[in-house]
Amino acid sequence: MIIGNRTFDVKNRTYIMGILNVTPDSFSDGGIHNQLEDALFHAKKMVDEGCDIIDVGGESTRPGYTLLSDEEEISRVVPVIERIKREFDVPVSLDTYKSKVAKAGIAAGADLINDIWGLKYDADMARVISDAKVACCLMHNKKEPVYDNFVADVQSELAACVALAKEAGIADDKIMLDPGVGFGKTYEHNLKAIWQMGSLHALGYPLLLGTSRKSVIGLTLDLPVSQREEGTLVTTVLAVMEHVAFVRVHDVLKNKRAIKMAEALRDCE
Repeated sequence: MIIGNRTFDVKNRTYIMGILNVTPDSFSDGGIHNQLEDALFHAKKMVDEGCDIIDVGGESTRPGYTLLSDEEEISRVVPVIERIKREFDVPVSLDTYKSKVAKAGIAAGADLINDIWGLKYDADMARVISDAKVACCLMHNKKEPVYDNFVADVQSELAACVALAKEAGIADDKIMLDPGVGFGKTYEHNLKAIWQMGSLHALGYPLLLGTSRKSVIGLTLDLPVSQREEGTLVTTVLAVMEHVAFVRVHDVLKNKRAIKMAEALRDCE
C-alpha cells in the first residue's frame, strides 16, 4: 500500500500511526499540542522515535465532544499539516469525517484521510478522496451499540463503507479498515472487537487498530488515562499476531519496541 511517498508491506509488517491532536479537549492529550510550535515539537519527537505516519486531528471525538465548524477545524489542522510536510519526510493522515476539512487538508499535503464514520457522515467525502487519489481509513461506527451478531454486523457494516468507496472510484489499494474500538460499542463489544479483529481480514483490506489509552483499557485495569500504556501495548502485540498492518498510538517508542519483539517471535519459524 502506498501512502504519500512510502510503500507499506501490509501483509508482513505492523506500522505505527502516531497521534497528534491539535485540540484543547481530546480525552488523553487535549491542550498539549494545540499551539503550532508545540505540535511541531511533538511531531519531531514521534518521527525521531520511528513513527511511520502522523495522524493530525483537529476535533476531539471523545464521548460528549463539541462539534466544530469546518472553518475552525481547518484553521487548526492546515497549518500543522503544511509545516509537517515541509519539515519532515513522513506521510500525514488527517483525522476528519468532513469533506470540506478533508479537501483543505489534502491541499495542505495530507496523504490519507482517516474517517471515523467510514464515508457515511458526509456524502461528499468519498468523492473528495477519490478525486485526490489519496488513501483512506474507513472506521466502523454507529450511533447506538445495537447488534444482532456483533462480529458479523461489524464486518457487514464495514463492507457497506467499502462499497461507498468503490462506488466513488477509490482504488482497492487506497483503502484500510478500522474496527472502531470505542465507537458505537459497549465495553464488552470493545473487548470483542480487539480480540476478533482478525475476522476483518475476510474483507480483503489492510487493518488499523486504534486502542491507545482508550476507556476499554481504563475500565479493564481501573486506571486513569495517564496509566494505560501497558494495556495499550498488550493490544499492539495482539495486533502484530493478527497481522494488523497499522496501530494508532500515542507512545511511539514503546509501541515500536513491542512490535519489533512481537514480529520476531511471530516470524521465528
